[in-house]
Amino acid sequence: MGRVPEEIDPKEYPELAHIQAIIHDEDRTPEEKAQSLKNEGNEFFKEKNYPKAIVAYTAALKNKCGDQDLETVLLTNRAAAHFHLGNMRSALNDAAAAKKIKPGHLKALIRGAQCCIELRNFATAIQWCEEGLKAHPTDKKLQDLRAAADKHKRAAERDARKAKVKEKKLNHEKEALMAAIKERGVKLLQPVKPRQSGSDGEDDDEGSSTAVAELSLDGLSSHKATGAQVFLDEQNSLHWPVLFLYPEHQQSDFISAFCESNSFLDHFAVMFGEQLPPWDVDRKYHLQNLQLFFEDEERETLYKVDPETTLLKVLQHKRFFVKVGTPSFIILVNGSSFWKQYLTGKKMQAL
Repeated sequence: MGRVPEEIDPKEYPELAHIQAIIHDEDRTPEEKAQSLKNEGNEFFKEKNYPKAIVAYTAALKNKCGDQDLETVLLTNRAAAHFHLGNMRSALNDAAAAKKIKPGHLKALIRGAQCCIELRNFATAIQWCEEGLKAHPTDKKLQDLRAAADKHKRAAERDARKAKVKEKKLNHEKEALMAAIKERGVKLLQPVKPRQSGSDGEDDDEGSSTAVAELSLDGLSSHKATGAQVFLDEQNSLHWPVLFLYPEHQQSDFISAFCESNSFLDHFAVMFGEQLPPWDVDRKYHLQNLQLFFEDEERETLYKVDPETTLLKVLQHKRFFVKVGTPSFIILVNGSSFWKQYLTGKKMQAL
């Protein structure tokens, strides 16, 4: 028989069942039982059945036989099984426990260094290697692990420096961006969590779901939804992601970088030039027919915008609020039946 079956039927294998009973005989000494369980764990390990090997080694350690050499081997073997399962923390703990019993145990030192490298704790890996090389100065495995840990450590330190420089640059860019927005007087709007019923205090904007945000990137979260965000170019001009809505057809257009100094007409000439949108089946969205609005939801008012106006001028309007980093506008066809229906009952003001 090449291997012991995982479950033995006493009727089919009476001799093996008897042998297994002897192995686990309670009358045997703790050292004998620990040794038998270690051998059983080793068989499972050879078969790459690491979970069962761990169970066997753990059962052996519970016997507390007092044999330091055997306990060290059990711990290093269990560490190896954990390592092959990817349980690096458990493997490291076992290697450390084995090293505590026998500080110069080579397998424990090698396994501890390997675990630290896998856990990307390269400085500690180097400590394990150096400790091992004091006891085993010519061991090739420890030398190689020491070199690998040092290489990884230097690479990690280099990456950390690069990340710090990048973070510093990003923070500087964010500060410059927010300063530019503040300088222009653009107002950001972000959702406000509703008050829970029964909470203390009065809500001055009862029923309101938005509020003017402090100048922070929390009010510029459009990047998550659209992949675009306002940015400041080298000429100190802001470029905004802008959304155009066509309520008549429930359609929209998105411009990822609308320069603040450009007029709406600059974009309309492209959007409604030679080729009209495919959803415009009546072919009425011609440049001369369009009317542009932005909505003040709080006051339920539409503001009509001259297409020749620059984006910046609109953003600076006292009643324009940028929602989640994306200015939005409504486009209607002047004089159409939908135009009349949509504007009925709405308050209107010119920009």
